[in-house]
Amino acid sequence: MSSTPIQPKNYPSSSHRAIATSTQSSSLADILERVLDKGIVIAGDISISIATTELLHIRIRLLISSVDKAKEMGINWWENDPYLSSKAQALIAENQQLQERLNQLETEVRSLRSLTTNPVELSTDDRPPSESSSGEASPDSPT
Repeated sequence: MSSTPIQPKNYPSSSHRAIATSTQSSSLADILERVLDKGIVIAGDISISIATTELLHIRIRLLISSVDKAKEMGINWWENDPYLSSKAQALIAENQQLQERLNQLETEVRSLRSLTTNPVELSTDDRPPSESSSGEASPDSPT
């Protein structure tokens, strides 16, 4: 039984064929303008598993659009994000002041609680004479 080698078929090279696309004559600026005007969504899932145990699952959702288009869709999270706004330093300073004030108030509450649970005992010098522990009767007490 003799076998003949299989020869690869020669296809015409891609340089002779042109794929007609709508962006063929467009510049990069035109493409970018279209994408930002209409928006583009890229979505994907990545899952890493061993046997039937899923170890890692990543969901990727990417929206590319202009700010105006995003606002039309109701997406404006960057306006309230303190790390993306110029108000970030003021908010951080205010947060620090509030933390310090909270620590002061917690210290005061602890000290007040310790006073109510451990009342201060009066020394013998601070007691009125009728409560003296010297054993002498006071002039007002009956003998």
